[in-house]
Amino acid sequence: MTETVDETQLSDDELLDSEGPVVEVRGLRSVFGDNVVHDGLDLTCERGEVLGVVGGSGAGKSVLLNTIIGLRTPQAGVVKVFGQDIEHASRRKWSAIERRWGVLFQQGALFSNLTVRENVAAPMFEHTQLPRQEIYELSDLKIALVGLGPETGDLKPSELSGGMRKRAGLARALALDPELLFLDEPTAGLDPISAAAFDELIKDLHDSLDLTVFMITHDLDTLYEITDRVAVIADKKVVAIAPVRELEHADHPWIREYFLGPRGRAAAKAKTKTEA
Repeated sequence: MTETVDETQLSDDELLDSEGPVVEVRGLRSVFGDNVVHDGLDLTCERGEVLGVVGGSGAGKSVLLNTIIGLRTPQAGVVKVFGQDIEHASRRKWSAIERRWGVLFQQGALFSNLTVRENVAAPMFEHTQLPRQEIYELSDLKIALVGLGPETGDLKPSELSGGMRKRAGLARALALDPELLFLDEPTAGLDPISAAAFDELIKDLHDSLDLTVFMITHDLDTLYEITDRVAVIADKKVVAIAPVRELEHADHPWIREYFLGPRGRAAAKAKTKTEA
């Protein structure tokens, strides 16, 4: 007879798997009407890695992210985060999972009527019992951590540049000191200098905070600069997952066009120069 475990007696660390892969997707099927987006998609994100996810327009990259973080329910398949099947996770486990991840959406998704400080503080008010003053002090620390000046905390999102909004959204994603960071097109809309600076920031945060990073991007410079592996979505599933240099030798036509086209060759050449 299986003994029922009282979750209220367990810590968050005991509730969740702290050893295996951070994200596991098996047999995912995603359908919108007559449009099958994913059919038998498998993907694993290992602890501590920076995983890039690429694919053509309509391949379902954002659908995959939204499914992993529970914003949509798949038609079939299993999604596990920190070892927990998110479709069947209890409220207590969901709360524990949410405290261990942070999400930066493509447009930042900041609350327009709140200041940057209040935006960063929002997850702490939701998930902790810390005093208000301590929460705002921690918010200022997170704002500084992403390279924004102290004056930024008093500004509204509409008063920020595109790059600053990205960093403010990142500060909010880091509010609860997550182990897992989801990034949806983090450099989209940024000029090349700002994009390179943001890549360097993500790399530094990954190294210093021991983060696992799951990143959807089409930016070839980002893929070459900071990822450990890249997963390629095509034909409704992940057709390859490997370090970017290995993908240069893949036979799949989309992969060859993407990584061996003019932009791919330029990104590879630039990375080679920095390594020399």
